[in-house]
Amino acid sequence: MKKLKNWMLMVVFIFTSISALSQNQITGSVIDGALNEALPGASIVLKGSTNGTSSDVDGKFTLSTAAESGHLVISFVGYTTRTIPFSFTAGKTLNLGKVALAEDGNVLGDIVIMGVADVAKDRKTPVAVSTIKAAEIQEKLGSQEFPEILNTTPSVFATKGGGGYGDSKINIRGFDQKNIAVMINGMPINDMEGGSVYWSNWSGLADVTSAMQVQRGLGSSKLAISSVGGTINVLTRTADAKEGAVISTGVGNNDYFKASASYSTGLLDNGLSASVLLSQTMGDGYVDGTKFEGTNYYLGLGYRTKDARHNFQFTFTGATQWHDQRSTNSSINDYLQYGSDGEPNRRYNADSGYLNGKEFSWKRNYYHKPVASLNWDFKINDIMKLSSVFYGSWGRGGGTGAIGQINKVSGERSATFRDANGNVRFDDIVAWNQGSHIADFGADKVINNGENLNSSSNGLSRRSNINSHDWYGAVINLNTKISNTLTWDIGLDARTYKGYHYQVLTDLLGADGYEDKSNKNYPGSTYVYQTYNAKPSFNPFESMSGREKIGFDNDGEVNWIGGFTQLEYSKDNLTAFIQGAVSNQSFRRLDYFSYNQANPKPNEPNYITDWKDIVGGNVKGGVNYNINEYHNVFANAGYYSRQPYMNGGVYLNNKNDVNPDLKNEKIIGIEAGYGLRTNKFNANVNLYRTTWKDRILRTKATFTDLIDNKKTIFGFANMYGVEQVHMGAEVDFVYYATDWATITGSFSYGDWKYKGNVTATYLDEQDNQAIVDIDGNPLQNTLYLDGVRVGEAPQTSMNIGAVIKVTGGLKVDGNFRYNDRYYANINPENFTKPDHKGSLRLPAFGLLDAGVSYRMDVGKAKQNAFTMRLNVNNVLDRVYVSESRTNNIALTEAEFKGLVDSKTKLPTGQNKTYNEDYQSYLANGFYKGLDKTNEVYFGVGRTWNFTMRFEF
Repeated sequence: MKKLKNWMLMVVFIFTSISALSQNQITGSVIDGALNEALPGASIVLKGSTNGTSSDVDGKFTLSTAAESGHLVISFVGYTTRTIPFSFTAGKTLNLGKVALAEDGNVLGDIVIMGVADVAKDRKTPVAVSTIKAAEIQEKLGSQEFPEILNTTPSVFATKGGGGYGDSKINIRGFDQKNIAVMINGMPINDMEGGSVYWSNWSGLADVTSAMQVQRGLGSSKLAISSVGGTINVLTRTADAKEGAVISTGVGNNDYFKASASYSTGLLDNGLSASVLLSQTMGDGYVDGTKFEGTNYYLGLGYRTKDARHNFQFTFTGATQWHDQRSTNSSINDYLQYGSDGEPNRRYNADSGYLNGKEFSWKRNYYHKPVASLNWDFKINDIMKLSSVFYGSWGRGGGTGAIGQINKVSGERSATFRDANGNVRFDDIVAWNQGSHIADFGADKVINNGENLNSSSNGLSRRSNINSHDWYGAVINLNTKISNTLTWDIGLDARTYKGYHYQVLTDLLGADGYEDKSNKNYPGSTYVYQTYNAKPSFNPFESMSGREKIGFDNDGEVNWIGGFTQLEYSKDNLTAFIQGAVSNQSFRRLDYFSYNQANPKPNEPNYITDWKDIVGGNVKGGVNYNINEYHNVFANAGYYSRQPYMNGGVYLNNKNDVNPDLKNEKIIGIEAGYGLRTNKFNANVNLYRTTWKDRILRTKATFTDLIDNKKTIFGFANMYGVEQVHMGAEVDFVYYATDWATITGSFSYGDWKYKGNVTATYLDEQDNQAIVDIDGNPLQNTLYLDGVRVGEAPQTSMNIGAVIKVTGGLKVDGNFRYNDRYYANINPENFTKPDHKGSLRLPAFGLLDAGVSYRMDVGKAKQNAFTMRLNVNNVLDRVYVSESRTNNIALTEAEFKGLVDSKTKLPTGQNKTYNEDYQSYLANGFYKGLDKTNEVYFGVGRTWNFTMRFEF
């Protein structure tokens, strides 16, 4: 019997061996397509069978099969499933190489997206999109500004602005951030009065971001929002993030320091979860006089019912921050004057100086904007889901600057108040304010009754423009699965906002008080002695009553009620949607200084206006078709009717006069795209055209009063009907060259121009009445904008990057980006004649960024990780102009002669040195082809940041 058993085992072994030898083997590795990192535990199954395996800790797998051809289904939780065809043409082993999986739009990292966030899905949502995940933000952001992480994505351009902490700007497809919808977990955060996004208010956002997705063009958001150029949706961590803690610290150039700590409980058995984070950031800033300090906090509490029908997520996050700024665009001449060896001083800050031996600045921003939100997902049944977010935001803070004059000279831009090094002479200003004689300041200060009072024309003080607000809102969406192919969404978007705007004093600079004549409720003057600290309050509900105010005091109120709906069709390889939204915005303005509340003048507006209602909306649709596993195509189109903003649109010139020419802006966007997905190469190609009609462009001019020739009239005009046309093409790709090397790249080409000319009537800034000529006819002006290039962002940009895994946990990466066809911000005043010279083209520039990181798994089960990361930005220390406020283009010889004549008051022809002076102007008046009188910002030079991070 024993021999029989041994013989049977031998037969089984032989047949098993023969069977194994006859099997084909498929090998490969499964990776995260965005990070090029292994996905251990991915499922690999032969389609139509139970034959499968899983990837190992390095993402690698081997699957044996007797089939000569077929399909592998590769999946991983939170990622889009891929089906890979295979066939054995020769040999018994087939290596698929790297199989890259893209994250599912509904699950990014360890965060479950709540239903109100419109996140685009790869090969399904028909929009141009790029997604940056938390791991990449943690690695590459370093000490950069938060929006700068998007600089390697197509048609996106982010700069540091003046260089202050949180003063960055972002531009998508040639549209600035007032025309880019920024969302946090589906909540809109663009300022409701002017559309701006102040990134300093969100200085701690990078610490709590799980993913950041930019949708170029009209995007997939269902709300009636201002996504002319694109939509940025920031997805923050949730309370049910995976259990663990993280401690990190970082240092960098110019005494940069950051420390943070966080802990998450994970989802507990009782359905509760919690997550907390605290971080501190400080430094001196690359630009002179831009010290900063910020504290960021985050609290998340969650509850999920056992039947998974209800999911509640409460978050409370914010950051108190203050930072000194560079808000004055100095001329290139100034940067060169305070530089050396013919090179500009990129760090120069015309707003900064020293007071009593300590750094002091005219310009400081300080703010605290906490946001509380409650997300609730309710799965009503198998076909219906209700998703809601209720939120509130309380902004407190403002920005400082100079107020007043010394002998008719204002403080912020005048060289009179700067020393030989370009620093503001704050000590001399204090001395003059106190009655001392400062020779080059002119006449001594007038002292009234022994009291040295500053005023709008008798002394300089530092004031703060307060821009606080209370904001509440809700977005509610009901999702219903009508059939296996149709899904319907319908929802509500409601918001109410009140902004508080006034001036207070922060430093009298040696004076006893300040005489203010701006409050029309009091005849003559009011005298203010109280100053307020230019640092943020930790109390988000801080009372603003009882403050001594100067300059102006007004409130802006905006109510928003909107509805939206979407119908989506999805079957096999085809996905299509159509959506529409309508909203009513109600505006009201309250001005407590400009109008006498007790005794108003005849025909003068009341200090409080009636509500002004304006209706807007949008409709858009798109379709995506997956040709096969490798190729997909999509197209979308949409139309927006967008209400004008309160500031500069609804009300004229910061007064209670309703604009009589109100009309909505019209935006039409069309887009088409192609996607390629293979094991080694992924790519996207997009074509777009956006027209923006009936936008308002403001221009200013000065006139001499025809009755009183000594009086100057300051006029302004809102130019209506301005049109912009933005067309372009975009390409981006990722190439998994080897197991240890990944190459990424992008290319963008834009053709962004103004279309048509516009004419408007000039109004007097004092009363908003038309300025007339001697015959009583309104003074008008035409802007010749047809064909003028749109500025503020490069119209050609290229990126090429690589990630190299050297060995083990050591990885190096680098990225080079090149920008060209970059034009200055246009000044409307430069285009009042048909023979203007167009937009000023700035010099092209290329920037190299690099980094190295090392990760070491530690602990008994290697469950913890210690990571070190070094980032170096602008490795080559390239000197470049990051933006220009002016549009000064080289003068012709005739123009130069006219300028000389106007300045010297000589009759034409009497100056015999025209040609000699003109040649000197050509030889010495330019820097890299730019007229040195242009007022610019230079980009920052080489910077570095080193971070250590411990996860346990």
